[in-house]
Amino acid sequence: MMTRQEAEIRLQNTFQLPHFYDEQWLTIEKILDGERVLLIEKTGFGKSLCFQFPATVFEGTTVIFSPLIALMRDQVKKLQSLGIAAKCINSEQSPEENTQIIDEAQQRKIKILYIAPERQENSEWIEATRQMNLSMVVVDEAHCISVWGHDFRPAFKRIINLVKLLPKGLPVLATTATATQRVEQDIAGQIGNGITVIRGNLMRDNFKLFVIKVKSEDEKLIWLGKNLEKVAEKLGGSGLLYTGTRVDTEIYSKWFNSLHISSTAYNAGLDADSRVAIEDGLMQNKWKCIISTNALGMGIDKPDIRFIIHTQIPQSPVHYYQEIGRAGRDGKTSYIILFYNLDKDRELPEAFIEGSKPSIKKYRKVLDVIRSGLFGERQIINQTNLKQTQFRVIKSDLMEQGIIREVLYGNHKLYEFIPDSQPLSTKTFEELRDAKLKDLDKMIEYVETTGSRMKFLCDYLGDNSDHDFTNCDNTGEKKIRVIVTPEWTDRLQDFRENYFPELAVESVGSNIVNGVAASYYGVSNVGDAIHRSKYEGGGDFPDFLLKLTLRAFRKKFGDEPFDLILYVPPTKSGDLVKNFAEKLSQILKIPISHDLQKTRETQEQKIFESVISKKDNVRDAFSCANPDGIAGKNILLFDDICDSSATIKEAGKFLTGLGAGKIAPLVIAKTVGGDLV
Repeated sequence: MMTRQEAEIRLQNTFQLPHFYDEQWLTIEKILDGERVLLIEKTGFGKSLCFQFPATVFEGTTVIFSPLIALMRDQVKKLQSLGIAAKCINSEQSPEENTQIIDEAQQRKIKILYIAPERQENSEWIEATRQMNLSMVVVDEAHCISVWGHDFRPAFKRIINLVKLLPKGLPVLATTATATQRVEQDIAGQIGNGITVIRGNLMRDNFKLFVIKVKSEDEKLIWLGKNLEKVAEKLGGSGLLYTGTRVDTEIYSKWFNSLHISSTAYNAGLDADSRVAIEDGLMQNKWKCIISTNALGMGIDKPDIRFIIHTQIPQSPVHYYQEIGRAGRDGKTSYIILFYNLDKDRELPEAFIEGSKPSIKKYRKVLDVIRSGLFGERQIINQTNLKQTQFRVIKSDLMEQGIIREVLYGNHKLYEFIPDSQPLSTKTFEELRDAKLKDLDKMIEYVETTGSRMKFLCDYLGDNSDHDFTNCDNTGEKKIRVIVTPEWTDRLQDFRENYFPELAVESVGSNIVNGVAASYYGVSNVGDAIHRSKYEGGGDFPDFLLKLTLRAFRKKFGDEPFDLILYVPPTKSGDLVKNFAEKLSQILKIPISHDLQKTRETQEQKIFESVISKKDNVRDAFSCANPDGIAGKNILLFDDICDSSATIKEAGKFLTGLGAGKIAPLVIAKTVGGDLV
């Protein structure tokens, strides 16, 4: 058995670090002795060293299950720079590259292998693990294996199947920064085999915690416009601004850009190259602020993030603690600011909770469909009108309860009801939904507390250490209030009248180009005006929408020539779209055609929850009365509202087939819905 002194000599030679923290060494000592450990420590503590160091001591390969591709990339790069044979397998690499890495692991050429938990569903990987010389298994972000955790993922549960097959004496380490007592007990129970739990101190004295109560989204934008650069300059660094949705990342980024505040937007909808470029830029302090959903941050090992601001309350204090834990890892002062709008800010986290654990009614919908025959995922989604993510949660739960099973017909996965299976047990689901809603109540409690905010978070997470905190706006720091002046109201109004959302619709095999919307449906009076005309008998769309749409057109397309205006035949709005398109034609002096028609009746896209259902609703739904008039023409394609872009993309594909040249979409409003992260 290696002594601490011997280990620290090796630590200096391999990792260029002088010594271990006491809890790091305690963990490593148990791992080297072949034990199972659950390590709960604050972000920035150095949990990764607790498995990376023993991995270099063991002869075989250490496999680390991690849901974080950014972390994989970052840690593999660092390990390789230290001369340690490390690789990762993930969905952003080609199948050939992943297969090559598996081969290298089987040949014992890799010391540390990071892998996404979803690989537990991959037959190539399952077979490969039988031929590897495993020396240790690590479950990073271990709260994901617990249904009571804040980021439960069904694929993580399958890791436990592997863990149960491991021989006694092969070490297992589970790590997390965020585990309540209930989650701790669940993780420990699943990994089992005499597991040792090591729980550290979660307090962060270097944080300055503030809550800013606002009455509107405008107040958030105005305060940040006035103060963001001041915060960055005062603290001497850059930071993260977390928003609730992808759309919000775009809005805040464009707002900051209009004020010449150095920033960029990040979300899960970006392509892999763009995400990597922004992650690298973050490390190099390229911007004062990165505006992101919670898709960014986990696994980014940057010690000097000086501020983290949330424009939307997270679902629970656990989510919040994890996200703010990315700041100030170097121990220097960092500002932690949370905006809260009493009237609106509960809606989004409630939607997340609904999405993460659908209602029992939706479980029964899926069961009714599967009972009636063999169907694949797409068919079930269409028949139940569920989002794909919701269906996959339900499918996983029903399979785990032994109510349905997956069967292969050729290359197709179908789902089959298992006769004589036990009835659906709803007890755990109901308990879980109740627990998540109570967590949200606790997040509201954090906003409203008059005591120490740091103590509130530590107590919630099970760290009941006796400590006097004086680092928040309730315990010594000055309260922050929003002061709205006419100057800033005018600035925001000017921004809204000159900011036009892009319609990202370009696709392979279509001549459609990215278009433009005059506004977002839900963030101004545009949505109200459209609703009055469409559903309340308000007559033609008002002239201010025409002026705004023309400004959007001119800003996006300038003096580009168009031969023809076509409009999408409406489902419900009568002549509203046609009349508006005719006004555009008169002003822009572009001829209008009424030849684009529908071959069948479609439904309003807003009634469908899944993108799959939206696409199927309009698939092959268009025809043209005069197809010869389309060939070679550059077309401006108008519609009133763009939801998922499925309708516009389908129309673009149809017109491309008729020989159209460029097809440029123009709409009055783009909906705010869609993907959240």
